[in-house]
Parts: sequence; C-alpha cells; structure tokens
Amino acid sequence: MSLPRISFLEGWERNPTYPSDDEDYQDLPEGSVSSSFPSTYSRLNFNPYAGPGWNERPDDHDDRSTFLNLSPTTTREGRASPAPVSARAQSPERHEPVHVEVIARKEPWADTTGAYEVSAARRIAQVCTAVVYCFLAAGVVFGFAAIKPILIRENVYRNLCTKAELDEGVDVCDRQEIRLNLMFTIAAVVTNVSALPVGTILDAYGPRVSGIIGSFCLAIGALLFGTAHKLPFDGYIPGYLFLALGGPFVFITSFHLSNTFPARSGLILSMLTGAFDASSALFLIFRLLNEHTDGLVSIPSFFAVYLIVPLFIIIAQIFIMPANSYKTAGQLVQQAEEQVADETNDHIDDSVTDQDERERLRKDRRLRRQSIVNQIQSLLDDGTASVVSATTIDDTVFHIDAHLSPPKPSPPVLPKSHPQPQPSQGGVWGVLHGRSALNQLRTPWFTLITAFTVLMMLRINYFVATLRSQYSYLLTPHTAKTINTFFDIALPIGGLLSVPFIGTFLDTFQTRTVLLILVSTATAIGILGCIPDSLPAAYGNIILFVLYRPFYYTAVSDYAAKVFGFQTFGKVYGLVICLAGVGNFAQAGLDALTLIVFGGDPIPVNVGLTLLVAVFGGGLVAFVWVMTNVLEKERVDGVSGQGERAPLLSETEGRNYGV
Repeated sequence: MSLPRISFLEGWERNPTYPSDDEDYQDLPEGSVSSSFPSTYSRLNFNPYAGPGWNERPDDHDDRSTFLNLSPTTTREGRASPAPVSARAQSPERHEPVHVEVIARKEPWADTTGAYEVSAARRIAQVCTAVVYCFLAAGVVFGFAAIKPILIRENVYRNLCTKAELDEGVDVCDRQEIRLNLMFTIAAVVTNVSALPVGTILDAYGPRVSGIIGSFCLAIGALLFGTAHKLPFDGYIPGYLFLALGGPFVFITSFHLSNTFPARSGLILSMLTGAFDASSALFLIFRLLNEHTDGLVSIPSFFAVYLIVPLFIIIAQIFIMPANSYKTAGQLVQQAEEQVADETNDHIDDSVTDQDERERLRKDRRLRRQSIVNQIQSLLDDGTASVVSATTIDDTVFHIDAHLSPPKPSPPVLPKSHPQPQPSQGGVWGVLHGRSALNQLRTPWFTLITAFTVLMMLRINYFVATLRSQYSYLLTPHTAKTINTFFDIALPIGGLLSVPFIGTFLDTFQTRTVLLILVSTATAIGILGCIPDSLPAAYGNIILFVLYRPFYYTAVSDYAAKVFGFQTFGKVYGLVICLAGVGNFAQAGLDALTLIVFGGDPIPVNVGLTLLVAVFGGGLVAFVWVMTNVLEKERVDGVSGQGERAPLLSETEGRNYGV
C-alpha cells in the first residue's frame, strides 16, 4: 500500500574481501579504493538493473557504478591503470608495472550536482517545492477511504447492482462494492510494482525527466477520472491507475533533495515522507467540500481543478528543480579528497616556457581546488553530520606556502580511507552482505520477510478498502460513517506524528526487537478488528493502524538494507515489494468471500489474516532471534572479529547462516 520508505540514503558497508596488510594496497590505482579498503560508503539504489547481476557477488562485479560510478581498474581521470597487486605478485621477476587497457569511465560525480554549486536560497526553494507537490500528488490514491463515499453517492458502478438490490434501496450493492475495491487494489499493485521501473528511469535520465513523466501520468489520471462518466468505457479504473503511477515518479525522484543540505538529510527525508503520508488527506478535503456544498464540488469539477497540480510540477521541474541529482555526502567527501590528491601530486607544467606563467597556472589550479574543498567543508561540517563529516578531509596541503618549490613527481597519493563509525545495534547487519542476489533469495532471511510483507500489505489494503463496510456490520452504518471520518483524519496525522520517531526507534532497538513489536502490533490490530459491538475496540484499532503503517514499511526497508546490503538493495527489496504488490490481487477474492460467502461479515476473513500474520511473523521473529544469538556468540568468541558490520558471511566459507 505504500512506496519505499527510508530513514537514510547512504551507509557504511564492508567489502567481502580486502587486503590484510597495509602495504598490500599502497600501490593500488585510485579507482581500486572502493574495492581495497575494509569499508565503503554506499548509496541506497532503487534500480533493480544497477549493480551486480543476480548471480554475481558484489566483490566480483567490476562496475561499481551503482553507487560511485568507479571501476576497480579505472583511475578518476579515466586512464588505463596498473594491474592489481595480485596480478603483479604473480610475476615477481618483472619490475616494470603491467598496464591493462580499460575503457575510460566518468568520475562518480560526473552526472550529479554538488549542493555547494547552488545557492542556499534556491536549495531551500527546491525542498519546499518538493514537499508541496509530494503532498499534492505522491500518495493521493491512499485516501481511497475518503473518496469512496463520494463515488457511491455519485452512483459510480451502480449499474452493476441487481434489480432486487435497487428496489431495496441499498446504499451500495455487493458487485458495486467489489468493483470499487478492485479499483483501489489495482492502484495499490501499480504503486508497488512501478517502484522498479521508476528507479531505472531515475538512474538513466535523472530526476527532472522522471518528475515530468510523473506529471503526465497524473494529468492523464485526472482527465480519465474526471470525465469517466462521459466516456464510452470505464475510465475510473485506468484513471485511478495513472494517479497511482504518478505517485512513485514524484516521490522517489525527490529523495535526492535530502542531499541539498547533507547535515540535515534525515530531516528532509522526514519532511518528504510526512508529505507523502499527508497526501492521503487531499481526498478528505475533497469529501468535506463535497458534503458541505451538497455535491456542488463533484468529481468532474474537483479533478478539473486538480489538473493544476501536474502543471505546477512540470513548471517546477523546468524552472526550479535540478536536472541532475545532488551529490551524496559520501560523494562530496570523495570529491574533496580527490582535489587534495590532485594538489599533492601537482607539479609545474614544463611545457610552458615562461616561469611566471607556469607559477600563475599552478596557483590558479591550487585556488580552484582549495575553493572546492572549502565549500564542501562548509557544507558538511556544521557539527551535525552523523556519519560523514568534513573533518575527515585532510586539507593541510593547501596551507603549505604556495611559493615553496613544487614537490617532485612521486607516486600518486590515494585518498585516505574513512574511519568506520561505530556499528549500530541491529544485530544482523551484514549477515548476507557480499552474497549474490540469487543466493540471498534462497535463504530464510528473504523467504520469511517476503511472506510477512505480502500478508501484511494485503491486510493493510483490505482494511483501507473495506473500513466502512466492515464497521457497518460490526457496529451500525451511522457509527461506521463516524469511524470512517475519524480514519480519514487520523491516517495522515498518524503518519506525520510517527515519522520523526521512526529513525530513532530503528537505531535504538535491535532488529529482532523491532520485528517482535511489528508482529505483536499486527496481531493486536487483527484482534481488535474482530471484536463486534465495541466502539473502544474500533477506535483503538484505527489509532494503532495509522501509527503502525508508516513504521511497518520503514522497518521492512531497514531490514532489507541491514541484512541484504546496499549493492543488491534494488533487486532484493524491489522483488519483496513487487511480490507484495502482486499479492494484493488476492484482495478481490477476500471481498468476494466477505460479501458473498459470509454475507458481509468481516470477522472470518480478519481472523484468517490475523492467524496467518501471527504464524509467519512469529516464524520470522523466531528465526532472526536465534540467528542474532548465533552471530553475537561468534562475535564474543572472536570468530567474526570485525564487529557487526564485518562480512559475517562469505560464500567461500563454511559457515551458513539460515541457508
């Protein structure tokens, strides 16, 4: 029912293999840095086609363009680089370096923009603009519970009712209910599945093109939905589908704006996620206007006005938003260290005969590099950066007297490795890092989280689509209307209230504890949904649900990053969400069971879903709990020896965690 929710865009990830002795990597080319040092600073990527192949281990994948656009055999200047140490070690009798011709690659920041290159006022305007249009477009389809009464009031799909049902004057007949719910089911599936192509398009064409594509999808959706009553075909389902398709293009392409102010990236991500959660309130506003104007603000009139939103997004993308993504904090630090390395290895150009001109050219280069480094330091080092800080950049070379004799040519100085931060208390961090995506899919770590996600997403979507009809049966139709209104208000507010605390919660508790709370809360929600004739149970169910929903989706993505790693995140997490989205088609069957087989009684279906969630969720918690104890015992015994973020599992080793 939701798009990917994340509390961070980057993180430290240990490489599966690395030299054990310092001297082993002193002679490696600069491009090898990411594969030679114990840890790298990697960016989350939603593109399932980026990075290593399904059957490739990350350390066997030469093209690291997924995160840094660096090749292990390519220098930052794109020249052919010396062979790796291991290749030279095999030929000890040869003293001259062996050169291997490789295809030149672009620098890791070639297609990105540094925040220091854009004024602070413009960056603030970009963030504020993104928050506004995410509120107006990112997740509007999830306000289905608010717009559904309007659709019923305007007799959408009323033609599917039987003559007997029409004669009885029922508010909504069974077939009408099923078709309306199917509209939301298809939208939920499209939202989850579309996250995969959106990540690919974003990588290939940048945020501006992706945002404009999303705008066209929103415009098409609004046109179809607003004019569906005049069309010779059913325009409601495809219209809602295009509204759902535009959401991921608008939301996911805004994530990079967290790098406009790297030290405030967490706050900006929270603002964007909060705007996404609040966007479901747009249809609530529509419903209130519809009710207070006696239908004057109708579906055609509302969606005619809504066409302003995609137009606003297009104008913003062209005149305000950046064409390319912003550099991440890790890329900024790396770029600064490249400037320092260039300055260290710089020397006077002997091809220029005029001594004064040579000195002037070198001074210009020095000032340009120093300016870049100073701007990056100012951007990062404000005392709030939690993982990457400008204090890791050694710029002492710029404080050496510029009039001193230039240094003699020497072997290139590599950018220094970053000190690794203290590992979090996740307990399972890195357990499958370094393994191929296909190998990860064969483990219980993937199977159990996928089963739990499919069931929970089905449970969430079923509740949203059938909220009013459920409580019309469990309570009364009049009370159900009040409950529906409370839910429409509480859904965006619950998301806004929970977002600031989710990241702290995930960082504080171990993964097994987080999963235990997830499963326990999901079971409690299911139990409350099975209690008839109880108003406190109904309100308690809704309050728990609106707080649980954003926490659940963020926790699943957090689990995927910690267990499977950044390199395969786009593939593994994308597949989890894709399978969960496809599983939502089962909602149509649940609607048929509830309305036709059980005569509108939601209790049997709720009981079945609650039991399935408890069983599979309990299995997930038990498995992670046991494996966490095994991992912690090995760390205490010194088996892993590298801390939680060490490569705890290698395909070449005999240890098998959950295989």
